[in-house]
Amino acid sequence: MNIIEGSGILALSTRLQRLSEQLRKDGALVYKAYDIDFEPKWFPVIYTLHHKGTLSILEIATEIGYSHPSTISLLKELEKQKLIRSKKDKVDERKRLILLTTKGKELIMKMRPVWDVMITVLTEITDNQNNMLKAINEAEEKIATQSFLQRALQLKNK
Repeated sequence: MNIIEGSGILALSTRLQRLSEQLRKDGALVYKAYDIDFEPKWFPVIYTLHHKGTLSILEIATEIGYSHPSTISLLKELEKQKLIRSKKDKVDERKRLILLTTKGKELIMKMRPVWDVMITVLTEITDNQNNMLKAINEAEEKIATQSFLQRALQLKNK
């Protein structure tokens, strides 16, 4: 056991980041093993557009839970890869709507069987005594009602 693992709950963020980075790195290698040129960081946008269709930038940011600037940065990368394109909203000319290109839709068709493999493997990894996915959902619900910061400041002010 290293010092971070030994620090217990205090290193929760560090350990989640470490786990996330490992899953992201391996995810990229899984796509590569299936001859798919895809960055895991693109997944939330691609998956959202696949399921929701055409959306505004703000709608995408809300769906994936990212800040507006982070979302725009991802969209620029995806546009450069020609996986998405934008068009002007007919109702509000200032608003840009984002949609998958033909290349983006073809990529999704190629990725769908790989997603099935990933679901199987990730289910195996998370299906343990404490069910990690359920625990993450519960923690996210608690944070949605009152943030980590709000809780810490409450204790400071007691």
